[in-house]
Amino acid sequence: MGIYLNPGNMGFRESVSSEIYIDKSELIAFTNRVLGTEQKNLCVSRPRRFGKSMAAKMLAAYYSRGCDSDELFCKLKIADTASYRVYLNQYPVIFLNMQSFLRETHDIERMTERISGHVGRELKKAYPDIDYYEESGLSEILDQIFAEKEEQFVFIIDEWDCVFREKKDHKEDQAKYLDFLRSLLKDKSYVALAYMTGILPIKKYGSHSALNMFEEYSMIDQGRLSEFTGFTEEEVKQLCVRYQMDFQEIKRWYDGYHMSGWEHIYNPRSVVAAMLSGKISNYWTKTETYEALKRYIDMDFDGLRQSVLVLLSGDGINVNTQTFQNDMTSFSCRDDILTLLIHLGYLGYDEKKQQVFIPNYEVSKGLESCRQTGDGGGTEMG
Repeated sequence: MGIYLNPGNMGFRESVSSEIYIDKSELIAFTNRVLGTEQKNLCVSRPRRFGKSMAAKMLAAYYSRGCDSDELFCKLKIADTASYRVYLNQYPVIFLNMQSFLRETHDIERMTERISGHVGRELKKAYPDIDYYEESGLSEILDQIFAEKEEQFVFIIDEWDCVFREKKDHKEDQAKYLDFLRSLLKDKSYVALAYMTGILPIKKYGSHSALNMFEEYSMIDQGRLSEFTGFTEEEVKQLCVRYQMDFQEIKRWYDGYHMSGWEHIYNPRSVVAAMLSGKISNYWTKTETYEALKRYIDMDFDGLRQSVLVLLSGDGINVNTQTFQNDMTSFSCRDDILTLLIHLGYLGYDEKKQQVFIPNYEVSKGLESCRQTGDGGGTEMG
């Protein structure tokens, strides 16, 4: 078991051992279906605190050869599927939290060198009988392992988009980072599955994706992963019975995200906090991106402040999500900012109507605060 290669199952063990754990293990049945196929590259983007890292740790625990995870999964929903034992702990897993690497280096070249060096050392230790080329990069090391062992790897990349969130204006750094990911993952025989998580979808240049081999699942369209995006209504009802909470109030505060085939998806962070505290309150918008929300609204791009007033009145607004370039600076119109707010979780999206709306009372309170306290020192919009 290593730090990056076959990291084990401790992270997921903590999730399963928590007082509230909602079983989303059927996600594994989906990844098992695409394993080793042309659909093996998945980018799943959701707002913060919507269970992205938990899902990543769950997949690592399931696939990794570095542990025996049957005791963790044998009572979960995935255990009832035909593919459960076929792939359980059968793959070498490379798990990368990009946020941690960026935090340690603050420099893209040093970050990618650190990833290559650390993972490369663990690979050489795990496969010592291969005559590696001198000065081999990470993708070359993996190519050599595959050539001699026919070994395929599961890649799990958490917080993949941290470079685009923390280095918003550094286009050259962003391009270098995308080049690193492309060289590591695109058209590589050693990739059995690549599962990336983040808040933002994959960066586009014009109408093209920089990593066009990925199947994308975002807040615009979660597709077949919709029920794993947050808590479903039935899951929340069961929690309300267990914790003797008022379901209708929980619904008013935390429901509202529309997904394909699922009209009621709840904010998981807020539901859990309300259940454990026994108090319905504003939990989700009290953190760092609330300040980001204020900045975007204060820009008043194409009358954005007036649009917020329309949304606060309960109406939806038509939006074109196609022009958004999947970063936090390349805005050409109001719709680009509204689309960003969908990905951040501050707006819901109705795919059929192609409209944005305020999903619930918790978010409405956050937007109302922005309306009343812009950068004009407390002046109201409108």
